[in-house]
Amino acid sequence: MTDAKWSTNLNSDSVNNLCIRETRYRFQFGKNWRHFLTLLNENRIDKAIESLKDLTDDDELAGRRFLDVGSGSGLFSLAAYRKGAQVTSFDYDEESVCCTETVRDKYWQGDNRWRCMRGSVLDGDFLRSLGLFDIVYAWGVLHHTGNMWQALDNVSKTVSSKGTLVVSIYNDQGLLSRYWRKIKITYNKAWYLRPLLIIVHAPYLIVLRFLVRVATERVRLERGMSYWHDMLDWLGGYPFEVAKPAEIIDFLTKRGFVLRRLKTCGKRSGCNEFVFERHR
Repeated sequence: MTDAKWSTNLNSDSVNNLCIRETRYRFQFGKNWRHFLTLLNENRIDKAIESLKDLTDDDELAGRRFLDVGSGSGLFSLAAYRKGAQVTSFDYDEESVCCTETVRDKYWQGDNRWRCMRGSVLDGDFLRSLGLFDIVYAWGVLHHTGNMWQALDNVSKTVSSKGTLVVSIYNDQGLLSRYWRKIKITYNKAWYLRPLLIIVHAPYLIVLRFLVRVATERVRLERGMSYWHDMLDWLGGYPFEVAKPAEIIDFLTKRGFVLRRLKTCGKRSGCNEFVFERHR
């Protein structure tokens, strides 16, 4: 993969000072996304587009402003772009920004409908400089910032009136969530234990997950992602915060949002998925 340049409204010192809690053992999300891009193909892109359509209830996004918060691989920025949206992508992780720009440079049509930036969701000034958006997509991102509630508050302010906010947040499972938090810290702190953690948890995170989908006839790729890279993201994804669905709903209701859709992961590990509409 070739190097890519990125633009930023922040110098490196100010960006690094924004993630003030629990960042010592931060997972290298961009490195994982870079490996995932070797698997990117039209089938995965189509699945991402289908997932985005299901969440937004919109087949065409022509002319709509789309903000991809923590763009990662750039896959969902690409999905929105292909559906006609005006896309703004940003990420805190430098290599993730490079991944997004690499995808953009490969698939874009030379227009000005897609801009990529490096910035932090914890920086209110940076977000205000971006303006307001019809669709704000923050999937599996805010719980990795080290300050999830501040990040959610900041993101909520980027949604225009009648706009849509799509969020997924790790489910609070009590003791089990605390177990996973320790696993994630160990994964990032002790690199020599990573093979053991993968061997121990792969039967649950890959094999069992695959068998459940076979049994329920949902074996197809969801959202265009891969089982392997999802597992690494789960084992290493730190900082790590969780919330109960009611907490997220209450938090955003007080900020003028109405819940339009909720998909919980039940008792399983994973994310609860929310689609909100802004009324105030």
